[in-house]
Amino acid sequence: MNVRNHDIRAAASAAGLDIEDLPEVIAQGGDWEDVLDEIEKITSERVVLNMGPVHPSTHGVLRLILELDGEVVRETRVDTGYLHTGIEKNMEYRTWTQGVTFCTRMDYVAPFFQEVAYCLAVEKLLGITDEVPERANLVRILLMELNRIASHMVAIGTGGNELGATTMMTIAFRGREEILRIFERITGLRMNHAFVRPGGIAQDLPGGMVEYIRGKLPKVRRDIGQMQDLVLANPIFKKRFVDVGYLPLSGMMALGMTGPSVRAAGLPYDLRKSQPYCGYEQFDFDVVTTDKSDCYNRVVVRFDECYQSFRIIDQVLDRLEACEGAPTMVADAKIAWPARLSVATDGQGNSLEHIAEIMGQSMESLIHHFKLVTEGFRVPAGQVFQKVEHAKGVLGVHLVSDGGTRPYRAHFRDPSFANLQSLAMMTEGGQLADVVVCLASIDPVLGGVDR
Repeated sequence: MNVRNHDIRAAASAAGLDIEDLPEVIAQGGDWEDVLDEIEKITSERVVLNMGPVHPSTHGVLRLILELDGEVVRETRVDTGYLHTGIEKNMEYRTWTQGVTFCTRMDYVAPFFQEVAYCLAVEKLLGITDEVPERANLVRILLMELNRIASHMVAIGTGGNELGATTMMTIAFRGREEILRIFERITGLRMNHAFVRPGGIAQDLPGGMVEYIRGKLPKVRRDIGQMQDLVLANPIFKKRFVDVGYLPLSGMMALGMTGPSVRAAGLPYDLRKSQPYCGYEQFDFDVVTTDKSDCYNRVVVRFDECYQSFRIIDQVLDRLEACEGAPTMVADAKIAWPARLSVATDGQGNSLEHIAEIMGQSMESLIHHFKLVTEGFRVPAGQVFQKVEHAKGVLGVHLVSDGGTRPYRAHFRDPSFANLQSLAMMTEGGQLADVVVCLASIDPVLGGVDR
């Protein structure tokens, strides 16, 4: 900046000199540009923070690469693949029935959705969708809706725990435990059930199961009510969740999001209503929506969906009582699993009548059993895509058959994987402390993400 030096001007006037004859004095501020450059470097410098790949707030093995400007998140990158198990590839080397044992382990918090979706796809390829017994479909719906409640309770409870509200998680796991006891009594296992089979289910409900479930459900309702009382009107919870992680419906549609996040934005998209399967069209329930998809409303939607699942379960139990003793597997002996399992107290065992027949009475039954278990049944060549409404969104299954006894290709469209794409849009421009809240509101399970 060029300036006239006023001290020189005053001295020149005092000496009787003409100021115009004096040389121009330029104050360059030689070090000022350096100072500005340094300030710009300091203010524009960002910190790259690795959140994960092993971190208690990431619901599994997930790595988030966060670029921070102070406490503000400027860029979020999601890095997956740390939990890769090769499930989809392994399924190509197992029979169609054995594939259930693999896919149930994907989203281990909600395994029955994978089992049902996969078996529905196999049944489409076989052309036996309409031959699956009604009782088998009722049991499938029962298991999925119980699993939906358990999954939502884990999502809400762990989300609270990550913010320091450990009581939320302990109540959630207490209620989920009642549901796991139901699963164990029906299937013999708390998780990794492989209970749903192509053509039906592995076995009928054990005796007295309907009464047992009705005795457990009030305890689950109580725990959900306690969780609601703790957080929905809690000013601390609302400050951390309201208007945090907001996404417009248009953004979610562009990102392929589904599930509670989309319904929180007001879109009543639920495959149980729009593209029903397993007989969902026969049940009375509502699709829950709110008017804004932020972290708070996603919690509200999950709470309300639990109560809608209770409505469905009550109707299923009434119908199960009415059709007690009906078949639970297709009649085609070339597809139906021959052994009707009779689960003992240790969760193991086969039907004693079946064992007696194949081991001591009928060589033909033994040969059929051996071939079906070891070789499996053949599925006509073709490909199919089947969708179900998973607790976290739309779960899709793409199966390709070359006419053999095992899948040529199996691929799953997992909702956790699709929904994770939204994390960058949710978190960028927000506070670092809100990243965990946004991630919890998506509720990803990395077993399904990586497969």
